[in-house]
Amino acid sequence: MYRHILIATDGSELAGKGVQHGLALALQLQARATVLTVSEPISTGFDDALGWSAVATSLPDFQKAREEAARKVLDGVTAQAQAAGVDPHLLHVADRYAAEAIVDTAEREGCDLIVMASHGRRALGRLLLGSQTSEVLARCGVPVLVIR
Repeated sequence: MYRHILIATDGSELAGKGVQHGLALALQLQARATVLTVSEPISTGFDDALGWSAVATSLPDFQKAREEAARKVLDGVTAQAQAAGVDPHLLHVADRYAAEAIVDTAEREGCDLIVMASHGRRALGRLLLGSQTSEVLARCGVPVLVIR
């Protein structure tokens, strides 16, 4: 049925449930699994207009901290995957908004299912702009399995 599953995670507890379900599904279907975590661009709302986000993302300390955070998320997934008997392809996309990166990655990697949790860490942004999951559902032609 599904041959390549994209599993999106931000490292949160809820996203971990999505990872668990995605890995179990990949094992059961003998499908390839790609796990994606995204580091969004830094933004406080109006700073992009002033060019501040470009300056912030070029700071070595900021980049290093972001890479370390992504590595920590993916290391946690690696441990889960080994316990589940799955060998996933791990990806980190930086400086993209989560929904955009998820949709683009699913299309680029040829995934035929996306597994993700119903929300992540962007509580205020979710209230104002809609959840990342809603954006993926609206923009993507690939089926999406939403875990609550």
